[in-house]
Amino acid sequence: MSRMIKIRVPATSANLGPGFDCLGLALNIWNEITFEPSEKLTYHVTGEGAEKLNKGTHLPWRAVSGRNLLTKAFTLIHEVCGKDMKGVKIHAQNEIPMSSGLGSSAAAIMAGMFGANEMLGNPLKENEILKLAAEMEGHPDNVAPALFGGLVVSVMSGDEIITRRYEIPELTVVIVKPNVDWPTRMARALLPKSVSRTDAIYNIGRTALVIDALRTGDLDLMQKIMDDRIHQPYRLKNISAGMSAYKTAKRFGAAALSGAGPSIISFVPPENAEGAKAEIMRVFEELGIKANGLITRPSMAGIHSI
Repeated sequence: MSRMIKIRVPATSANLGPGFDCLGLALNIWNEITFEPSEKLTYHVTGEGAEKLNKGTHLPWRAVSGRNLLTKAFTLIHEVCGKDMKGVKIHAQNEIPMSSGLGSSAAAIMAGMFGANEMLGNPLKENEILKLAAEMEGHPDNVAPALFGGLVVSVMSGDEIITRRYEIPELTVVIVKPNVDWPTRMARALLPKSVSRTDAIYNIGRTALVIDALRTGDLDLMQKIMDDRIHQPYRLKNISAGMSAYKTAKRFGAAALSGAGPSIISFVPPENAEGAKAEIMRVFEELGIKANGLITRPSMAGIHSI
């Protein structure tokens, strides 16, 4: 690489209520990552997660690559392509909160893979990157919208990932994240090993309607059907004030747990956004839990060079 490469990768929200592990939406919240020629391989973060991610970044590259998803993904692409890694300085300016249900791990994986692929002259196609990213992440629901942007439905068919991407209107999105420790592995461990036929039918019909409501911007329909029986009830009751915050969010619009949580995502009329954010935050803060809120929109762009 003889020039600097700079890329942007969006936050994502998976599940969107009933679409467990198959629906994902890109959001207008971005991490920016630069890759510059250097005598050695280094990695540094500013912004969200900097204190955690910068630990050990002055160690040799092999040690660094084992400490964070971005450098692991960066390394993997070189290995897949049979290429030696050259000196490069990687800097990430992160705006996506970590452990929030907003796809920070998917963004890191996608950034590392996309950046390495750019450096190597783009030997891998998008679908090849998607497959590698899904294998590292464990499922494609976040990595697919991080790659393609928009609303993406992803399903596995043997070794193939089948996706469909949809454009959606400029909806107003409110996100509130309580400052609680909520690792994804813990959120996964809470889920039942099987679900009833009644609950499966409940989610299947609503997933189809959620896709339609998002594509048409029908907030009234979305508010009626963005419910779930497969994952949200088990997770919300284990997040302090989670169920109360969710019920409050539903008063303002269509609400869901963002990904595995703990963030609450709401689709609301623009004039209700500030009020919704304040009220949802208040539910957490009344129990002494600090919370951060933001107002954003979906992104039709996925990861890209700038």
